[in-house]
Amino acid sequence: MMYGILVVVVNLLQWIDDYKKGRSFMQKNQTNYLTYGSMMIALFAILLAISIYIPFVSIITLFVVPLPIAWYSAKFERKQAILVTIMAVVISFLIGGIFGLISGVLAAPLGFIIGHSIRNDRSKLYILMSSGIFLLLMILVQYIISILVLNINILENFLKTIEISYKQAGNIMSSVGQLPKDYDERVSYALLHLESIMPSYFIGGVFLTAFVYLIINLSILKRLKLDVPKFSNFMDFRLPKVVLWYYLIVSIFTLFMSFEIGTFGYLLFVNAALILRVLLFLQGVSLIHYYFYVQGWPKWSMILASILAVPLFTFTIILGVLDLGFNLRAFLKDRYKK
Repeated sequence: MMYGILVVVVNLLQWIDDYKKGRSFMQKNQTNYLTYGSMMIALFAILLAISIYIPFVSIITLFVVPLPIAWYSAKFERKQAILVTIMAVVISFLIGGIFGLISGVLAAPLGFIIGHSIRNDRSKLYILMSSGIFLLLMILVQYIISILVLNINILENFLKTIEISYKQAGNIMSSVGQLPKDYDERVSYALLHLESIMPSYFIGGVFLTAFVYLIINLSILKRLKLDVPKFSNFMDFRLPKVVLWYYLIVSIFTLFMSFEIGTFGYLLFVNAALILRVLLFLQGVSLIHYYFYVQGWPKWSMILASILAVPLFTFTIILGVLDLGFNLRAFLKDRYKK
């Protein structure tokens, strides 16, 4: 079956190339386009098949499925890369049906985004943002389709599972006489709050997944002699100052206005506040790294300080706010020079 698929791929690519440019104008680079395109589609198909049909190995292979398309897109022109990406998506359906198509629609275009960005000398932050936004949009589309077509709401099922777990825990505590009087009210409030902040966790999870994809694939592409971009040092991480104004506005609204749980206003401000706090937390950790750097302290101490910053979440946010508002790094730099 795999051999037949490869033959179809090669013939289609050959026919399209002949139709556009003619056999008499076939050159060496066009031959490479067909050869490497077929090879990368075959490798993509193998990695996807392993990810679908071999459960334990798929934990590893799932993150390298975009790699062949990323390598090809970094080496060849955009039109050729788009064609190979489309063919990879078609092959995904032939290999795994609907589930294979779902995986292929995510992995193949993601590989194209990574490779095409490398070819155009984009920064690593640009690749992360574009990859994260793409994954976010695709997962949202698939989520909507699962509701409208399959009548499956993954979020509702997840919340129902948590609710059942709470009820089971309540039954256990009730059997031993340790059930609090307001247990049901606490559970209801916790579930409503969890449902309200799910968008923030969802967005964060998607961008974290995109980050893992980049770390793995860019590391391999670098070993394959491609010039891949690098992140700047974390101590140089700086948010735009407008984030501070956003945080101030959201804080004022949450202090002087009350929203009923579950309303649109509550969802908006709760998620905005959570996302902004996480960003300012990263700003604070970055300031800590910068302080350790100017003091000349070892890297292991930076790692230890980063771990301790998690339980000191609020204090770290305050550091981020002060750094963003008063440019503490300039003060530390001048003091270090003295």
